[in-house]
Amino acid sequence: FLQFVFHTYTTAFTLINGNGTTKAEEYSLQQKQIFCGLGAISYAACVGALPLVFMNRYTLKGPLTQLVVRQLLPAPLFGLMSAFTAAVVRSPEFENGIQVMDRNGNVVGVSKKAGEKAVRETAWSRAVLFGTTFFLPTLLMSFVERAKLAKTSHALASMRMIAITSVLAGMLPVSLSMYPQCGEIKRADLEPEILASTEETEFFYNRGI
Repeated sequence: FLQFVFHTYTTAFTLINGNGTTKAEEYSLQQKQIFCGLGAISYAACVGALPLVFMNRYTLKGPLTQLVVRQLLPAPLFGLMSAFTAAVVRSPEFENGIQVMDRNGNVVGVSKKAGEKAVRETAWSRAVLFGTTFFLPTLLMSFVERAKLAKTSHALASMRMIAITSVLAGMLPVSLSMYPQCGEIKRADLEPEILASTEETEFFYNRGI
């Protein structure tokens, strides 16, 4: 349930802050994105919970299993599923294309290749953000537990929350600055129909967040 809530929030954020070139009234975009988003959220939540369900179902309580399922798997799964939901909910951008502009801000066309690049960059930044946010606190808390710095379970839980919040606060600007908000795509990477209408060599697009 908690993973469902987490992926619902991040998917809604992605939907709101995507590139707005494709209009809902033209392509029934809103309905399609909602259905794709719900499917992606459900899938991501199930995949994220599957290792724990599998471990509890078959009573796999060994130390190695606990290490893998509870400490090693969550970070890459969160990163991978966050990238997956971002790509799915913004799939209309590389299916229908997004606007590309010249250096003066004039729209020269709608490019599927620019849309693919924008979605790929956003998905990568989301994977880095949440993968790192869940990996570093786990690594830090393993040292805390070994050093027995936390005397009670409540103190340990509080330190874990502080660690997650601190890493998230630090990683958020890093994630957002991985790729510029105004992305750049070269002439050779665009469709021929766009190139036929202009002599510009560099083009720009709104990547979204």
